[in-house]
Amino acid sequence: MKTDIEIARSIALQPIDSIAQQVGLPLEQLEHYGRYLAKVDLKALEEAKGEGKLILVTAITPTKAGIGKTTVSIGLSLGMNRLGRRAVVALREPSLGPCFGQKGGAAGGGYAQVLPMEKINLHFTGDFHAITSAHNMITALLDNYIYQHRNDPEGLSEVLWKRVFDVNDRALRQVVTGLGGSANGIPAESGFDITPASEIMAILCLSTSLEDLRRRIENILLGYTKSGEPFTVRDLGVAGAITVLLLDAIKPNLAQTTEHTPAFIHGGPFANIAHGCNSILATRLALAHSEYTITEAGFGADLGAEKFYNIKCRAAGLSPALTVLVATLGGLKMHGGVAEDALKEPSLEGVRRGLANLDRHIENLRSFGQTVVVAFNRFATDTDEEIALVAEHCAELGVGFAVNTAFGEGGKGAEELARLVIDTIERQPSEPLRFTYPLELGIQEKAERLSKQIYGARSINFSAKARRQLERISRHGWDRFPICVAKTQYSFSEDPKAYGSVRDFDLEVRDIVINTGAEMIVLVLGTLLRMPGLPKSPQALRIDLVDGHIEGLS
Repeated sequence: MKTDIEIARSIALQPIDSIAQQVGLPLEQLEHYGRYLAKVDLKALEEAKGEGKLILVTAITPTKAGIGKTTVSIGLSLGMNRLGRRAVVALREPSLGPCFGQKGGAAGGGYAQVLPMEKINLHFTGDFHAITSAHNMITALLDNYIYQHRNDPEGLSEVLWKRVFDVNDRALRQVVTGLGGSANGIPAESGFDITPASEIMAILCLSTSLEDLRRRIENILLGYTKSGEPFTVRDLGVAGAITVLLLDAIKPNLAQTTEHTPAFIHGGPFANIAHGCNSILATRLALAHSEYTITEAGFGADLGAEKFYNIKCRAAGLSPALTVLVATLGGLKMHGGVAEDALKEPSLEGVRRGLANLDRHIENLRSFGQTVVVAFNRFATDTDEEIALVAEHCAELGVGFAVNTAFGEGGKGAEELARLVIDTIERQPSEPLRFTYPLELGIQEKAERLSKQIYGARSINFSAKARRQLERISRHGWDRFPICVAKTQYSFSEDPKAYGSVRDFDLEVRDIVINTGAEMIVLVLGTLLRMPGLPKSPQALRIDLVDGHIEGLS
């Protein structure tokens, strides 16, 4: 089979105008980025009348190779269109960090991709750069304020705001700025997060309008004054300037799939260190111009889906009609105790033991009132006996099951899944969304409820540093916000090697990041870092320009 990028190059793209016409987007509301990409003016959302059904694609706890949610999401939209249903996909944008680090790309795979994949995986329409620039502009203006007011009563005693960069660079996690004399500012400890962890990224994805974007930017907490009061972007006086930098970035992007169906791609927070969902604006735009909108949330359902429901859906007033849970034999075997180098070898017993992880995610998703179906993402090394075992198990649970082969067959390979999804929504749609916790609870109580009900933890404890943050949060009324847990994606626990259906463990909140603009409280668990590092053999070693063609992206 051809590589992902070879498949992408083999497909003759259609002009973006024809893609827009499929879903009734007025051409005058497109801002073209070349022939095959466009931003969509927010007026298109204001003027739209339709309201499609929302489908979430999530997954079991992933392996390092992933589970294939994006491929399934795209494939499902292709399959539904083949069945005569007007379906679009709404996805996140890839980050340069993972693209050049471990993954090589995040635009789907095989014959279920969004195109042009090279541009989507690289600079795309510049959204990530705009977010990075806006974030660091705040940093520069804040540093200048601190310098200019260093001897004044209105100066700051504590700075919380860091810098961001969309590259995996462990050397930037902790830095010292302002060295080399007073002309270079005031020496201070600082650091970098990766751009997908930026509060500006979260704000862009959670904003419901341009006005809401500015309001949220104004509310960003930057630090504390000498009198102990919160100091925000509003106090800095630069909300207008930062909003201006994001005027293009806030507009959703329109692309196409390998079978020329519309795809809205916008925003890119990670689910292990942020809330892991594409923008509310892109999702709403897709819903307004489709019969079905398929979207995904990052990593396993304990992270991505939980945040999708408790944070994004709560903020946007959304309620999915169905949740699709993606599983693979490799993932099940890993959770069944099979060694990583033996995951492609048949192991009925390994699959049987690994089903406990699948069961936990189904139980959790049902706790939100969701109807669940399982999409089995088939690989060439999978055996019929192993697949039958998973299918029989799902039947015993009363959960729909379908094999997906969209990677190799495109929409044709997702027709079985598409029929299951359509039929399930018509027969047994999800109930109105039930949240894990009410917003009226304090942050500690929300964390306890989430950790016990979703993760299966025995307890969740807060470090001394985190407890000091809890006091501030309560004092200033920020405990009304939902929580966003930052933890490893490879386990229900904070131990990345604790596979399966681990229970009765203790969790440690090491730090708390207060996102008053994004209106969520980020709890950092265990040793998780908000600036990833590169592996020993980064994907960048395999990315090159050969005979005028980009190689190495996937």
